[in-house]
Amino acid sequence: MRIHHLNCGCMCPVGGALFDGFSKGISSHLVCHCLAIEAGEGLVLVDTGFGMGDMRNPERLSAFFRAFNRIQFDPQYTAIHRLRELGFGPRDVRHIVLTHLDFDHAGGLEDFPEATVHVLQAEKDAAEAQAGFIARNRYARAQWDDVRRWRFYDRTRGDRWNGFEAVRDLDGLPPEILVLPLPGHTRGHAGVAIDTGRDWLLNAGDAYFFRKEMNPEPSCTPGLRFYQTMMEVDRPARLANQERLRALANRPGAGVRIFCSHDAVEYEALARPPR
Repeated sequence: MRIHHLNCGCMCPVGGALFDGFSKGISSHLVCHCLAIEAGEGLVLVDTGFGMGDMRNPERLSAFFRAFNRIQFDPQYTAIHRLRELGFGPRDVRHIVLTHLDFDHAGGLEDFPEATVHVLQAEKDAAEAQAGFIARNRYARAQWDDVRRWRFYDRTRGDRWNGFEAVRDLDGLPPEILVLPLPGHTRGHAGVAIDTGRDWLLNAGDAYFFRKEMNPEPSCTPGLRFYQTMMEVDRPARLANQERLRALANRPGAGVRIFCSHDAVEYEALARPPR
């Protein structure tokens, strides 16, 4: 399988290095790190970032998060634009696997109307309920209310994989693609692991936000520490999953490369063509 790394969103919260750890000015730089996997006769997307509907109508997203994240509504930061640069069209996308349904992960669903969308049942339930201020603002129903092909999964059923429980493959997808529940950021948050043939690539979604959180002695910027706390629905579960990810990232010979959804340094390192 060939894997393409796509940046499908640009957010620039005020705070500079206090958010992203590297920016020199007042603005920080956060990406929406998605994957396009060439698998069989079509493509599998892992998350979609923002979509063309968001570009045409930003007001369908929460005013709170539009202002807080300073979202850049530029069509180049959409999965459909990135895929066209690679020579693919919307009909090439047969499956979409979501880490969760937050507005910055599910915005492109409607750009691929023929795709089957895979997500944990607990996440869809939480998105439908929209209980509380954060839930009412983090989920944008307009992004996914026209999806025709859903596949839902129980987050308690599956096998063990590298210290994680209830890990399973997905209906109609190659067995090299696995989903592992990582609740905490949302009720049905998940990671997606891909067997590349050389090692495993693990998209941890929003289970963490800053690259140094995976260090043996973890650290996080003040801005992203605040953001994670604001967005969490289950703090003990979120921190426990971070600890398990950190242990895996630092286990000698594990053969797993872990990245999160919004760290621009991680994205650049993985998206850069090998020399």
